[in-house]
Amino acid sequence: MQTKFKRHQKVKLLQDPDPEYIEYHNSEEDLENPPKITKGMIGKINILLPNGRYHVEILDKKGNTVAYAPFDEDSLEAVV
Repeated sequence: MQTKFKRHQKVKLLQDPDPEYIEYHNSEEDLENPPKITKGMIGKINILLPNGRYHVEILDKKGNTVAYAPFDEDSLEAVV
């Protein structure tokens, strides 16, 4: 299968993720006040899912992992 992105490649989110599928990294702390995941945030490709979507590790401005969410190839843009 030919893919546009490789594992651990940095990407920019071009759309907001579906809130139903967001997995917060530190769930105990984030249950009270979960961070808002929006388009424009930076992430890293974690894995390629069997359905052809990407499992993306979403990062905050400091580079810490905030959450994970699935995205289509068209919803991501490579960061140079």
